[in-house]
Amino acid sequence: MNPAAKIVEEYLRLLMIPDPEAARRYVGPDLEIRFTGNRLMRAPAECAAFNAKRYKWVKKQFGLTHVAEGGTEDESVVYQTGTLYGEWPDGMPFEGNRYVDRYVVRRGKIARMEVWNDSAEWLLLRAGLAKP
Repeated sequence: MNPAAKIVEEYLRLLMIPDPEAARRYVGPDLEIRFTGNRLMRAPAECAAFNAKRYKWVKKQFGLTHVAEGGTEDESVVYQTGTLYGEWPDGMPFEGNRYVDRYVVRRGKIARMEVWNDSAEWLLLRAGLAKP
């Protein structure tokens, strides 16, 4: 497996435990995380705190990890895809919630993470504010 892909998968594995302190060893000092809704975060602990408010619990079912062509040891772009499963704060279970994460890995550390998933749409449906 590509070294940048290994870094991303291990970071995500730790973040989903959640063990944001262990995940921190895979990120650079100037980490920038953008969650859905363009929420800016700077540390894995902020991701865990955000998830703790949005979900009772959540995990990722990893799909494919793609390393963009043209990457180097100095910098690579990695996409990690799959689905989320867990429970909403009211205890209602869910699964099959698609996600795609985009990472920039610089010199062996994650410098940027961007997160997109279906959660907002699913919450709108549950609230009766959108139609399937």
